[in-house]
Amino acid sequence: MMKSMIIIPTYNEKDNIEKLLPYIVGLNLGLYITIVDDNSPDGTGDAADKLAGIYPGVHVIHRPHKAGLGTAYIEGFRYALSENMDYIFEMDADFSHHPKYLVNMLEAIKDADLIIGSRYYEGVRVDGWRFRRLLMSKFANIFASYMIILPVWDFTSGFKCFRREVLEKIDFSRITSDGYAFQIEMTTHTYRYGFTIKEVPIIFYGRISGDSKMSRRIVWEAFWTVIRMRSPLIEILKHFKFFFKDYSEFVNRK
Repeated sequence: MMKSMIIIPTYNEKDNIEKLLPYIVGLNLGLYITIVDDNSPDGTGDAADKLAGIYPGVHVIHRPHKAGLGTAYIEGFRYALSENMDYIFEMDADFSHHPKYLVNMLEAIKDADLIIGSRYYEGVRVDGWRFRRLLMSKFANIFASYMIILPVWDFTSGFKCFRREVLEKIDFSRITSDGYAFQIEMTTHTYRYGFTIKEVPIIFYGRISGDSKMSRRIVWEAFWTVIRMRSPLIEILKHFKFFFKDYSEFVNRK
């Protein structure tokens, strides 16, 4: 039987995890859960420990200070691999990634190496965002797909399921970014190593409680990560081969 674990980074998410974990356990999917808490001032770590005492499949990693989303996921990934998990999820604690979609993602991972819970596959599915925030997110994903030359609709989604082989292949020391940029790096490396990626449509819900972690630093980091990871020039030229074909025919006619 395949073993699956969800990695949930937290910082000031006490109210959310007290609702989220019982919901996940209630799905009866046999999922293990690891919370990676960055010494949250609101007592998230203590609440997580209490939940671990109630639910046998819950594990808590306590970090001494706020060290970023990317490193939290990597620490969780390493723990999941050490526990011989076959499928490793990542998701937010605030119900923006509704756990009801875990069922579909578990089914989809049987035929792929990475499943992305996608807000933009086959339409736009976001509830609770202002238009400006939605437009910025959608543009960022179009920009990433266009520059990196990768057929993914939702690059910055933090709702994913990896096969362990993917995480074993990726050199975590090469992952240097955080926030949205971390998601871009992980997806790009997965694709470039030849693994298959599949998107599953979800509805993304604006957070119920707690504060958004969005900042200008996170946005700029994502932008420069796309520039850094863009495909070599020759690949970009191939992407625009239709232009050069038309141009060549025009020159030949002259």
